[in-house]
Amino acid sequence: MKNLDETVQKKINSWLEGDYDEETKSKLRKMIDEGQSDELTDAFYKDLEFGTGGLRGIMGVGSNRVNKYTLGKATQGLSNYLKKTYTDEQIKVVIAHDSRNNAEEFASIVADVFSANGIKVYYFESLRPTPELSFAIRELDCHSGVMLTASHNPKEYSGYKAYWSDGCQVIKPHDKNIIAEVNRIESVEQINFNRNDELVKVIGAEMDEMYIDRVVSESVYPEAVKAQHDLKIVFSPIHGTAVDIVPKALKRLGFTNVNLVEEQCTPDGNFPTVVYPNPEEKEALSMALQKAEDLDADLVMATDPDADRVGIAVKNEAGEFELLNGNQTGVLLFNYLLSAWEEKGILQGNEYVVKTIVTSYLMDKIARSKGVNCYNTLTGFKYIGSLMTELQGREKFIVGGEESYGYLIGDHVRDKDAVVSCTMIAEMTAYYKNEGLSLYDVLLDIYEKYGLYKEELISVKKEGKSGAEEIQKIMDGLRHQAPESFAGRNVVTVKDYMHLTETDVESGRVNSLDFPASNVLQFITEGDYIISARPSGTEPKIKFYISVNGQLSDESEYRQTSAELDEVIGKIKSELDF
Repeated sequence: MKNLDETVQKKINSWLEGDYDEETKSKLRKMIDEGQSDELTDAFYKDLEFGTGGLRGIMGVGSNRVNKYTLGKATQGLSNYLKKTYTDEQIKVVIAHDSRNNAEEFASIVADVFSANGIKVYYFESLRPTPELSFAIRELDCHSGVMLTASHNPKEYSGYKAYWSDGCQVIKPHDKNIIAEVNRIESVEQINFNRNDELVKVIGAEMDEMYIDRVVSESVYPEAVKAQHDLKIVFSPIHGTAVDIVPKALKRLGFTNVNLVEEQCTPDGNFPTVVYPNPEEKEALSMALQKAEDLDADLVMATDPDADRVGIAVKNEAGEFELLNGNQTGVLLFNYLLSAWEEKGILQGNEYVVKTIVTSYLMDKIARSKGVNCYNTLTGFKYIGSLMTELQGREKFIVGGEESYGYLIGDHVRDKDAVVSCTMIAEMTAYYKNEGLSLYDVLLDIYEKYGLYKEELISVKKEGKSGAEEIQKIMDGLRHQAPESFAGRNVVTVKDYMHLTETDVESGRVNSLDFPASNVLQFITEGDYIISARPSGTEPKIKFYISVNGQLSDESEYRQTSAELDEVIGKIKSELDF
């Protein structure tokens, strides 16, 4: 076919001539006949790779698409690596899936390949949240696990999150080693799809009960829940996996007035009531907000399809529901848990909290004020989970979070967990209501005490091969000619996480960063404005994270100071201009 790169054409030919099913070949021939050169290039110009969230992409035909063969190849590579790593024992894995289209079929294919390779499979009977998959890996003493999900991506997407024995998503060296094994698979004939039913065990309700018990055990103030058991909560699973488990956990904790958004309670990979099943988007919570207004509720919560992230809305000073962003919810959780542990006298001096480098540094300030260590990791909850494993037995984990609406309370899993987040957000709301305060009141108190921090994320989409090249060009440009200032404030420090350097701009002094190498840049100005640039590991985007701050002498100054900081963010956005 004309206008196709030679490498792309070679890959297409290998699919047409190889041992692929006729349905796949027929779809591919149709694309060729219709002259879909751009689509074919995007589908074959590379192989799907593990990023910060695993394997994720658009469903369809091609090496850069999610389908039976790319999932089969990834699972065969993972199987080969597991067998090389654990040579003298029965290897065990857990598989779960969310409500995505084809998710159940894809999960079954993954079970086929694992079992065909002599690996014992614990297979969830139906859809389950991602954090329960992480929990099950540790509970069943497994070596690995796979979650079939594309999180909050549009309905065209699917994905594959690979986990290691600690219940954390794979990180170096395992991710690179798995990719190396995958790349050694040169033909589809090397993938074993012949399922061994004797090695597949179905699990379900019993694991749910153990998981919910652990979630509820993280409660710090059960007496506050008892006093406010009829707190009016509105919850939506946005057509995803939390539909049963979050209400059960809230009930187990003691809440008796949980109101579900019924229109969004049917698991459905087409997500018919929303544009994107993303709790970061106001549109996705519109039905929940309407129900909350009708009921005069105290709290609104909504989870994404695989129930690892949660968005919330609370009443502001005017009595209107206001969506909190991921940083604000995280700040409230960090503040509540550290204060509650302090009040209960259970801080022993070896506790820690953890967040990512692009998450609000207000959390660091709160932790310092309590004498608790706050670690920062690269973006991606797998780095938080990995640190938890590293510190296990030496330091006590309290809470972790990232700006993208993901939090974890307690060490029962090694990934973000919207189920435990929902229970603790509800408990936190009950505790403060018992004190005559709303979450909004508490947030303003925090801002007055520690400073008003405002953050904004800019995502610039760059699709396909040309988009990937453009993103790299932007990062190269920022490295070779770093901005000198933002919003009139001079850049004083540049952190390059690819080359692991921290440069003092005035003196030129360079220090080393103790992080895994990652394609991230941070520019820190006078007064600690922080601008971070990072290509997404799961989507065709480059992301810019802007963090600015100001002081409040009184809560009455909040709106004005907030507006002034919005103007600063606007200036920085115009200066970036990508």
